[in-house]
Amino acid sequence: MTQFNLLPDIKLEYLKAERNKRLVISFSILVTVVSAVFAIATFSWTEIQKSDISNLNRDIQHQGSLLSAQNNLNSILTMQTQIETLKNLHQNEPEVTNLATYLNQTIPVNASLNSLSIDFNEDTISMSGSADSLATVNQLVDNLKLATYTVSGVKGSNPAFSDVVLSSFGIISTTNQSGQPVQQANFSVNLNFNSNLFNNTEKVTLNVPTKVPTRSQLVQPNILFNQKSSNNNGSSG
Repeated sequence: MTQFNLLPDIKLEYLKAERNKRLVISFSILVTVVSAVFAIATFSWTEIQKSDISNLNRDIQHQGSLLSAQNNLNSILTMQTQIETLKNLHQNEPEVTNLATYLNQTIPVNASLNSLSIDFNEDTISMSGSADSLATVNQLVDNLKLATYTVSGVKGSNPAFSDVVLSSFGIISTTNQSGQPVQQANFSVNLNFNSNLFNNTEKVTLNVPTKVPTRSQLVQPNILFNQKSSNNNGSSG
């Protein structure tokens, strides 16, 4: 069976053009609808934002009016500022009470202090005193050089003191409480300490690998400062 294409080529082109026209019109309508929806959504969002900003401004003005009507507002704000300042000052304040513990851990039993000066601005300590022998003085210096500290919750340890210097020492003859002649060693030691030792926001532990017993190892430690120098127990700067 033989079939003949009765449609001329020009009509085929016309039908193809009509199909493309319908596709373009449909796509244009779709783009127009999407654009309209996007424009409406943008306009609505903008209006919502304007409404929220307007409400916030009214709330701010209302709260400002309430604060302005508050009696002694300036005094209250001043007190709150001072309280915050005190908190910061307390956090930066050194824990001076740790000093007694550290001295008991580092000063040998047969040594005592005549004077002690500590400077928390420069992180330095100067001390002078006496001991039963130079060996005890050397043990004191070794205790300070070998001491380390740890912070609760933090792994590892760090040197507690640095630049430990036996600035002066000597042997003098004196008498004990029984009136018998004895010899004792006088000394002066200067050193730097790590500021973390007196951090009042952390739990710090001093570790001293002592060979000679210190006061912290005794149930009833001896008096740390000589009685004749009890009023000259150091100063802080």
